[in-house]
Amino acid sequence: MVDGGQENRVRRPAASRYVAAVPELSPGLPPVPGLTGESLSHRQVLAELAAAGWVPCGVGDWAVALRSPEGTLVARVCPFDPAYWAFVDLCRECAGNRWLPRIELAADLEGGGSVVFLEFAAAVDHAVAGQWRTAAGDAEFEEVRRAAQMIDARYRKSTPWWGRCDLNEAHIRRAADGRLVLIDVFCMDRALLYRKILEDVAGVHRRIPRERMRYALDIPYIARESSTAEIFALRKAWARAAGLPLAGLPGNSRRCSKPLPDTRSAGRRDVRVSSACAGGVPADRAGRRGML
Repeated sequence: MVDGGQENRVRRPAASRYVAAVPELSPGLPPVPGLTGESLSHRQVLAELAAAGWVPCGVGDWAVALRSPEGTLVARVCPFDPAYWAFVDLCRECAGNRWLPRIELAADLEGGGSVVFLEFAAAVDHAVAGQWRTAAGDAEFEEVRRAAQMIDARYRKSTPWWGRCDLNEAHIRRAADGRLVLIDVFCMDRALLYRKILEDVAGVHRRIPRERMRYALDIPYIARESSTAEIFALRKAWARAAGLPLAGLPGNSRRCSKPLPDTRSAGRRDVRVSSACAGGVPADRAGRRGML
């Protein structure tokens, strides 16, 4: 129990369905927008939240975050990230633990995406984040550590291209009530997964069904860090496996016959595979993590 008796509740509705009615939200919180439709993609959810006054407050490697108009909640909208369900499981299994944010609603979206509504937690400087190291011996922190290790082992067996679990200062934020909380401590090996997409998309889909990663190429990391040639190569491999022209991919409005020229400089930044829970984070950003 936290915040005067409010429980850390997590619901996971049926796959590919957003449940608009959420009567059990914690008292005093803003209502979750009434999104309609049997099956919504992350794109539709982003648009509906923005139209309802939720403001973008962060873009990570896997997801986009929007803050509620009142500032108390954040919606993490993701096109594809199986590892985030491990974090949701952690919050569920350690419900009420002060080291974890309160999750109000977690739902699958069409095509393998997800939307999670949780309490807003702000970034902290490195010195404050380092305070987690003094938590050794703290019963609640040790509860989180044990649960995280078990969840990591479970997902490692069941989730292809699993990355790692990191409990460190890179994942520390501060909740509105002043307590430090852990955020996004699990990850997939993104670099390896997307390398496999280039090499053998059909093989990838044998391990992760196509319908559960329909929008895998929509993750912000690809748009932010890839050259035009790299984006084209990924989309071409994806379309070939689906037997579609590039124009047939989700979000394409016209057929592309060739990639745009690569305008990035010749000096490519170093990429660290599977470092700092990143699965391929540029070296100058390794270890920098938010709510995404």
